[in-house]
Amino acid sequence: MQIFAEVGKITITSLVSIVVLFGLCKLVGQRQISQMSLFDYVTSITIGSIAAELATDLEAWWQPLTATVVYGVAALCIDLFTCKSIALRRFFNGRPVVLYQNGRLYPENLLRARLDLNEFLSQCRVAGYFDLTQLESAVLETNGQISFLPAAPFRPATPSDFQLSPQPEGLWSALILDGSPLCENLAAVGQTIGWLQEQLTARGYKSPKEVFLAMYGPQGQLKVYPRQCRPEHDWFE
Repeated sequence: MQIFAEVGKITITSLVSIVVLFGLCKLVGQRQISQMSLFDYVTSITIGSIAAELATDLEAWWQPLTATVVYGVAALCIDLFTCKSIALRRFFNGRPVVLYQNGRLYPENLLRARLDLNEFLSQCRVAGYFDLTQLESAVLETNGQISFLPAAPFRPATPSDFQLSPQPEGLWSALILDGSPLCENLAAVGQTIGWLQEQLTARGYKSPKEVFLAMYGPQGQLKVYPRQCRPEHDWFE
């Protein structure tokens, strides 16, 4: 019976830990790992470690719970302060570092970024630049990612280069997701469920249940993806 009691306590504390972590993540923000600063990354690891202790500490569970909340609130306050203060932002997140510019490498900045030359060249190749002369500049951002600016002769052509003025593109709205019509999106684009059913009937669909996804374009286009659909060739089977 004691084993079952301990299992029950661990289950409860684990659920509490999950709820606390979820709440803190929603409170702090939704940035991905690649978008985190070093401080955010270390704080996240620490909060995760404390939350793991909360899930298994049956005697003094309130101690790791308090520490988790304190870390989360502190991280939130620092994020808010760094949004308002440039000085604090530079202190906690650092500054972007120019690694390459106008055909010149900066060894001191590479050393400052703890980035060796081989790794820098590898990042260039991953981005599609096998020749450094194709680059105008390379900047290490505060989240650890390297931003590359191609040289003018090697950048992709744009409509302005050909003196063209294409029509502006708008957002596509999902009207059906997994067979379920989205009434709010229909109202947002000025259409009704009756109009949607007419469009589906004209395309040979009896009901929205037969549609996996339906997208509505800014020019009134409707793109329908059926639920039962297989590729012509199953190359990976």
